[in-house]
Amino acid sequence: MKLLRYEHSGDTHLGVLTGTGIAPLDGLSGRYPTMQSIAAGGPAALEAVRRQVDSEPTRVPLDAVRLLAPIERPGKYLAIGMNYKKHAEEAARLGVATPTQQLWFNKQTTCVAGPYDAIEPGVTEKLDYEVELGVVIGLPTKHVSEAQAPAHVFGYLVANDVSARDWQFHSPTFTMGKSFDTHGPIGPWIVTADEIADPHALGVRCFINGEPRQASDTSQLIHNVWKQIAYLSTAFTLESGDILATGTPEGVGVGMDPPRFLQPGDVVRCEVDGIGAIENKVAARV
Repeated sequence: MKLLRYEHSGDTHLGVLTGTGIAPLDGLSGRYPTMQSIAAGGPAALEAVRRQVDSEPTRVPLDAVRLLAPIERPGKYLAIGMNYKKHAEEAARLGVATPTQQLWFNKQTTCVAGPYDAIEPGVTEKLDYEVELGVVIGLPTKHVSEAQAPAHVFGYLVANDVSARDWQFHSPTFTMGKSFDTHGPIGPWIVTADEIADPHALGVRCFINGEPRQASDTSQLIHNVWKQIAYLSTAFTLESGDILATGTPEGVGVGMDPPRFLQPGDVVRCEVDGIGAIENKVAARV
């Protein structure tokens, strides 16, 4: 299923994409008022969603709504750095050391934005893009093995790890340069895990104003999704609705010669096979 959040006639709803329409989940709002609550509800929640879709005659046209970030406000938004070999090589040319273990940083959850929302540059002069496969955690996850990790994935989405490169190295955690408001567009929906046979066989692409900039596939991940979940859950609990951004391939703006950063008016399109695409325009500076 493709689970989404949308705004229609001034109200926010949960729904499921069915063709070119949306089946509202308003009938489940008592038990499952948020996307996090569905993620936490496990198989029983997804079965309730399927029954609701089958019994709900209403279909809201997709082109009549505004799609919102499919997770209201994740408890954690974690992203891994230099997780594609060629991107690690790209970063090394810029003086960024190749990590010897998984390199994680926080994107503050206030950065989360919708799949078609504008990207506000803020104060950065070096605005960059990073297409990534996003993982949404389902059942809470602590001390799980790689073999157990798939059972804790709720679904997948497209993520753009928008980066303020001139702020990224203000501290070794990267958090300042990764967390500007609107610098975390995600969506357009969550594709439930049962519909993605292999998350390590998905093409990922990024286009700027229609120009291809990034193109790879998730088979190139240095640390695959299961390794990432096992590693993180060794230290702390991953909770329902948490987001993991699994790494970006080569082709980012800072790695070009000369660098090519985003400018107001640029349109950034990020695609992941089997999931869809998000598209965000860079707003004017204020």
